[in-house]
Amino acid sequence: MSKLVIVESPTKVKSIKKYLGADYNVMASMGHIRDLPKSKFGIDVNNNFKPDYINMPEKKDLIKSLKAAAAASDYVYLATDPDREGEAISWHLSQILGLDLNDENRISFNEITKSGVEKGIKNPHKIDINLVDAQQARRIVDRIVGYKLSPFLWKKVKSGLSAGRVQTVALRLIVDREREIEAFVPEEFWTVDAKLLSAGKAFLARLFGTADGKKLDTVRDEKTALGIVEYLKDRQFTVSDVKRGVRTRQPAPPFTTSTLQQEASRKLNFTGQRTMSVAQKLYEGVDVAGYGITGLITYMRTDSLRISEEARFAANAYISKVYGNDYLPAKPRYFKTKSGAQDAHEAIRPTNIEITPDKAKSSLTAEQYKLYKLIWERFLASLMTPCVQNTVAVDITAGDYLFKANGYKVKFDGFTALYEEGRDEETDEGVNLPEMNKGDILKLKALVPDQHFTQPPARYTEPTLIKTLDENGIGRPSTYAPIITNILQREYIKREKKALKPTTLGILVCDLINEYFKKIIDTKFTANLETSLDKIGMGDEKWLNTVSDFYKDFDVLYKKAEKALDGRRVKIPVVESDVICEKCGRKMVERSGRFGKFLACPGYPECKNTKPMPENEIKEPCPVCGGKLIKKVSKKGNKFYGCSNYPKCNFASPGIPTGEKCSECGSYIIKGVRGRKYCMNAECPSRKTKKEKESK
Repeated sequence: MSKLVIVESPTKVKSIKKYLGADYNVMASMGHIRDLPKSKFGIDVNNNFKPDYINMPEKKDLIKSLKAAAAASDYVYLATDPDREGEAISWHLSQILGLDLNDENRISFNEITKSGVEKGIKNPHKIDINLVDAQQARRIVDRIVGYKLSPFLWKKVKSGLSAGRVQTVALRLIVDREREIEAFVPEEFWTVDAKLLSAGKAFLARLFGTADGKKLDTVRDEKTALGIVEYLKDRQFTVSDVKRGVRTRQPAPPFTTSTLQQEASRKLNFTGQRTMSVAQKLYEGVDVAGYGITGLITYMRTDSLRISEEARFAANAYISKVYGNDYLPAKPRYFKTKSGAQDAHEAIRPTNIEITPDKAKSSLTAEQYKLYKLIWERFLASLMTPCVQNTVAVDITAGDYLFKANGYKVKFDGFTALYEEGRDEETDEGVNLPEMNKGDILKLKALVPDQHFTQPPARYTEPTLIKTLDENGIGRPSTYAPIITNILQREYIKREKKALKPTTLGILVCDLINEYFKKIIDTKFTANLETSLDKIGMGDEKWLNTVSDFYKDFDVLYKKAEKALDGRRVKIPVVESDVICEKCGRKMVERSGRFGKFLACPGYPECKNTKPMPENEIKEPCPVCGGKLIKKVSKKGNKFYGCSNYPKCNFASPGIPTGEKCSECGSYIIKGVRGRKYCMNAECPSRKTKKEKESK
C-alpha cells in the first residue's frame, strides 16, 4: 500500500521519509494552505460568525500537487505540528483533500527521531475538532480586532499602522512602565560599611541597626552618615553572634517555550524570534555525524514541565555514569506544570541525551550549537541533586551599633557542576567570609559611607516582558516572539541596549486605543479570553459563545470611538533634534522613510534638506565613491549599509567595509555585527563552507 504523510515544514520531509521507508511518500504543506481572504473581512457576523476560508493563491500549485499525491495514495496521514495551529492545518487539509473527519488519520510527532516517528505512525487518531475550534476562535477574534482596529488607526492617525489584540497589551505594558519611570521621584539614602580584618583576611560588614538588634531607620543624608562614622571610628568591633546553617538550591525545571526564550536572551543575547527559528531547526532534524539526520530536541512549543519516564531513565543513567551517583537525587524530581497550561507535550528536552553538545558541535551552526547546549544542560541539570551550601551570618557590635555580614561556602556543587540559571537582576548572596567565633575582636581598616538613590522600576527587556506576559496568561508562548518583533518593526517601541522603550508613536497609539478600547486591551480581559480558548480546546466551552461575547463588547466600543472621533485626526507629535539645518537654521526633526528614520527640515517644502540620523552614520567611507555610509533598514526589517549618494551610487552591503580587498575575487571585505571579516561577494570561493569544499 502507498501511504502519503503530510507535514508542515519541508525540512522535516527527508528525516521522516528515512524513518518510514519506501512505502511512504512524505510532502509538506508549507504551513497554512487556507486562510481568511486578505481583500475583505471574511467573517459573516450575522451568520454565526461563519468564516470565509479560501485556498491561499500562492499555494495553488502546491495544493494541486497534494491533491494528485492524495489521489494516488491508498491512505493519507496528516502529520502537521502537534498544537492548535497544526490541528487546524490538518483540518483544512482534510477539507481540501476530501478526507473523512471520522478517519483516524491524524498523527503527531513530539520528536523527529526514529522512535518518535514510529510511535506517531502507530498511534493515529481523529482530528481533534475542539482544538480546531479553539484555533478558529482565536483567528476570528484576532481578525475582528485587526480588520477593524488597524483601519481605525489609519483614518485617525496615519496609514500603515496596526493594532493586534495581544500586541497592544504588550505595548501597553511597556508604555505604563515608562510612565512609572517618568513619574518616579528618587530619594537619597546612605549606607555605612565597615572594612574589617579577621585572621588577616579583609571583609565588609554593613550597618544594620542598634546594638540591641533593632533595625535602624534609613539614613537619609550625608550629615547623619558622617556623624555615625565619626562615632564609630574609635570603637571596638566585636563578633556578638555567629549563626551557621545549611541551605540547598534546587535546579530550574527543563525549558518551556517561554523560559527558553527568556534564558536564550539572558545568556546568548538571542531575540525570541531568533531562538524559535533555531529551535525549529533543531526539532525538525539535523544531519549529525555518526547519527544521521535526527531531531535533536522535542517539540519546542509547549508550556508543560512533564518529561517521559524513558527520557528520565536515560538521563539518570548518563548522570550516574559521568558525574557519579552522588549527583542523582534519592527520589526522582518531578516539576509541577502551572495551572492553565495545556500540557499537550513534554517540556523541551534533548531527544537523545547521549548526543552531547560536544558530539553534535561539528554538525551544527554556531547558533544551533549554543541553543542545543543550553537545552541539553538545562534538562540534565534539572534531574541532578541540589547544590548544598554552608551559610554563616555574623553579627558585629561596635558601641551602640550593629553590623551584619553574610557568607556561604559550597559544600556540594550538585547541579551547579553543569548549569546555573541566568538572572534578570544581580543579587548579593554573600561572600566567603573568614572563620570567626563569638567574642572575636576585629580590626577596623576603614569606614565607608556611601550615597545612594532609590531607583525607578527597570524598563522591560525582552526576557522580562516575556516573563510578565507568561505570568499573566497573556497570549501564548509561541506568539511572544512575533509580538515583540511586530511592535519593533512598527516603530511603536525601540531597543536601547537591551531595554524596550516606547516611541512617541507607540505612546500615541497606546493612549488612543486605551481611551476608546480600554476593556479590550486590559490584561485581565485578555488573560480571561486565553482561558476561554483553552476551555474550547478541552471541549468545555463553545467557540461561538466566546466569539459572540467578544464581538458584542468590541462592536459597542468601536461604534462609540467612531462617533467620538468623527472627522478628527490625531496628530503625531514631532520629535525635535539638536541638529541645526545648515540651509535655514531651523532645528531638524525626526522622520520615518523607506529605510528607517532620518532627520528632515521642518520648513518643508520651502526647505527640503535631509540628513541621516547621527547614530546611523558610519565612519568608514563608501568604498565605491568615498561618500558617507548610512545604516539602513530594508522593508523586511534587515539592516544593511548603503551610500548616502544613492541613487548616484548604489553600493549596499550587509556589513561595514574594512577598506580591504578579497584576495580570491577582488570584491570588498566587510565586517559583520560580531566583528567577523568576510567577502561581501556571496559567490566568492572564500564563502564556501567546509562541507561544500569537501564535497568538491
